[in-house]
Parts: sequence; C-alpha cells; structure tokens
Amino acid sequence: MTVEKGGSKVLRRLVYSAMCLALALVLPFLTGQVPQIGSMLCPMHLPVLLCGFLCGWPWGLAVGIIAPLLRTLIFHMPPPVTAAAMAFELGTYGAVTGILYRVLPRKPWSTYLALICAMVAGRLVWGAADYVILGFTGSTLTPAAFLAGAVTNAVPGIILQIVLVPLIVMALDRAKLTAN
Repeated sequence: MTVEKGGSKVLRRLVYSAMCLALALVLPFLTGQVPQIGSMLCPMHLPVLLCGFLCGWPWGLAVGIIAPLLRTLIFHMPPPVTAAAMAFELGTYGAVTGILYRVLPRKPWSTYLALICAMVAGRLVWGAADYVILGFTGSTLTPAAFLAGAVTNAVPGIILQIVLVPLIVMALDRAKLTAN
C-alpha cells in the first residue's frame, strides 16, 4: 500500500498543526516562570506564526483561532474577553504568514516581510476586535491602551518573533520539512 504524495502533505500539516497548538497551550506556562516579562514574550504567538509558515493559511488560521479559546476553556487563562480578541489576532497571524509565504519567493527577505506584515495585520485586527468586544462590556480601547497592548508591552515578544521565527522557518525550509 502506497501513500500518495498529497496525503502525506495533509498528514504532515495535521501533525505540525497539532504540535503548534500544543506549544501554544504549553509555552505560556514556561514563560510565566519569569513574571516580570513572561506575558511580554507573547508565547502563544510563536507557534501560530510558525504554523502559518509551515502548514499554510487555513491551518494557521485554525490554530490561531483555536489556541486562545481552548487555553481559556482548559486553563481559564487568558480571560475570556482577552481570549476572544486574541483569537482574531492569532488567526490573522496564521492566515497572513501562510498566504504571504506561499505567494512570495522563497528568499530570506520574504520570510521577514511575511512575518512583519502578519505581525502588523494581527495587531491591527486585535485592536479592532478589542475595541468592538470592549464596547459590548461598556469599556473603551483608547489609542494609548492600544499602543501599550500592541507594541510597548510586547517589545520583548516582537524581538523574539523577529529573531526566532525566520530562523526556524528557513532551517525547516532548507531541510524540506515545510508543508506549505
């Protein structure tokens, strides 16, 4: 019995997506051991960004939406309102990295471009989602709160993402282990 090449790719995407989802659930426990900067490292973002690159936009989108919601259901963290906005943000990360990595040439600069575009798009979508969700609760998202949440408080995570994600993606691509 032979496995057709397309089936092999689907299986690889499924396995990589499951690994990324598991990492998104577990990494916050590890970074949480450093209370001063643990949440600033944005631990759930890394596996979702990788999933988009490795598996493509539908898988990255799905893992991005599921991860914060599932983490809230299982561990009660992040809080439901935060998880809802994060689902939009992380889903955008996974979708944008997957789409751009597929359409751009496989060059180091395009990996960085796809990553940075996804990070900007995700943060903008997070701001819009948070604005709408907070509106239902009677609160508002001020421009200062948006900048603090999207940029200022996330600088360590942004740096980590820009350093680690392209290195991992390029290494896996060189080894022909991506499925996107």
